[in-house]
Amino acid sequence: MERRGRGRLQPRNVSSRESTVSRTNRFASKPNSTPKSSSRVASGGEKAQNDGVDDPSDLPAIVGTCPLMCPERERAQRERLRDLAVFERLNGNPAQSSPDLAVKKFFRTISTKQVEASDVRPLPVLEDTLNYLLNFFDSREYPFEVVHDFLFDRTRSIRQDLSMQNIVNNKVIRMYEKMVKFHVICLHKLQRCSSQNTSSMNYLNKEQLAKTLTSLFNLYDANRDSNSTYENEAEFCSFYVLLHLGSNSQPMGESLSWWFRNVPSTLMKTKEICFSRKILRFFRIGNYNCFLSTIAAEASYLQYCILEPYVNEVINAQILSKARIWPSYHLLSSRLVVLSSQKESKVVLKIFLESNFCFL
Repeated sequence: MERRGRGRLQPRNVSSRESTVSRTNRFASKPNSTPKSSSRVASGGEKAQNDGVDDPSDLPAIVGTCPLMCPERERAQRERLRDLAVFERLNGNPAQSSPDLAVKKFFRTISTKQVEASDVRPLPVLEDTLNYLLNFFDSREYPFEVVHDFLFDRTRSIRQDLSMQNIVNNKVIRMYEKMVKFHVICLHKLQRCSSQNTSSMNYLNKEQLAKTLTSLFNLYDANRDSNSTYENEAEFCSFYVLLHLGSNSQPMGESLSWWFRNVPSTLMKTKEICFSRKILRFFRIGNYNCFLSTIAAEASYLQYCILEPYVNEVINAQILSKARIWPSYHLLSSRLVVLSSQKESKVVLKIFLESNFCFL
């Protein structure tokens, strides 16, 4: 059931900002079912959806009343401590912000007993805040590492406020779908960053992606009407399967075979799930020709963001092994060190497949 805050939602400039951004459709999603409770909960799902809240199921849900992206008390404290992200600073001043710039930070562990309703944002404010944050995604004013660090923390805070209020409805599903897409695209963008912290950032991003996905699946189940599915559900399920591609990858510590048994049968027959299962099988048995050709022919952009590290790993490994016999292939290998876009990566993938290498 949706819980709406008693506070007044102040007019904001978010819609005008959003209308100028071409990437709106990238984060768009459309549900086609009505809310209904469900008993299926993925292993580790409840923990993932808590998002830093201590045992929310044992406590009454808060009804948030904060009309701003950041509570006034927090903003004032962070101004005193000069704890403002570059995107929150008024005229670049590290000790001054405004209601239109400051966004509530994530707090690692909190209890709803210790939180005032005035510090929690209701659903309409959270929706506006998320849309506001996503407008920074393609910002070129700062390195992507800086953008990612800001959005990573503030979107996690949004999930925390949703968890504290125990809001479970279609609007929240759309928000979680957007946040999952954010983490998926970050997998692609972080590979192009030169910072020394990129490796740890990528690990943490992948970890939060798995947790956000699990929470999204719980929301799908809680709102599922009979055997219906959501329009984008198969695509998001395929992301979860592809995250298991690496030999040591097992998001949330659960068995993928167990997870498959709890996926609605209608989803198992979709092209997205069939694609992800084929890719998983080809990779695990070492059929890299089929692995690469299937990705080149069928992968969506978001699926490719997850698969790209494995594509580069496979191509580089095969080229390096063949280069011992045919040194001329070093030229092609050098093109694979940094692939600046999905298009370039797929072009190289096509060249590689057309070279008629025999994968061992």
